[in-house]
Amino acid sequence: MAGLTAGAPTPTAITVHQQSRVLEVGFSDGAVFRISFELMRVYSPSAEVQGHGPGQEKLQTGMREVELAGLEPVGNYAVQPEFSDGHNTGIFTWDYLYFLGSEQEKLWADYAARLAAAGVERDAPMPAKGGHGCSSH
Repeated sequence: MAGLTAGAPTPTAITVHQQSRVLEVGFSDGAVFRISFELMRVYSPSAEVQGHGPGQEKLQTGMREVELAGLEPVGNYAVQPEFSDGHNTGIFTWDYLYFLGSEQEKLWADYAARLAAAGVERDAPMPAKGGHGCSSH
C-alpha cells in the first residue's frame, strides 16, 4: 500500500463541507484543494473501482449527489471515507489526496472521455453489482 512519499506535503487541515459536497484539504506546502465527493468516489483507490490491474477499472456513474457519511483516519498517512452509497473500501493516502486535488481538471476531462467512450451519462445509475469472486471487497 502506498504511504507517504519522503518529503511530500502532508495535510495541515481537513474540512468536510457537507452542503457543497467538498473535502477541503490544506497541505504543508501551502496548497489548499477543494475536492468534490463525486471526484473522490469516481476515483476511489479501492479494488472495487480500480480493479486488480491496468484495464480493470470500473466506470462509476450516478455519483454527482454522493455524500460523505464518515471519514476515518488510517494511521498517520491516510483517511478512509464512507460514502452515502455504502462504498467504504478506498484508503486515500495524503499523496493520493494531493494528486486528486492538483490534477482535478485533467481527472474531470479523463472521466468525461471515459463516459463518452462507454456511451453512458454521468448521472446514469450504476449497474447492479455482480459477484466476481474477489474477497477483497
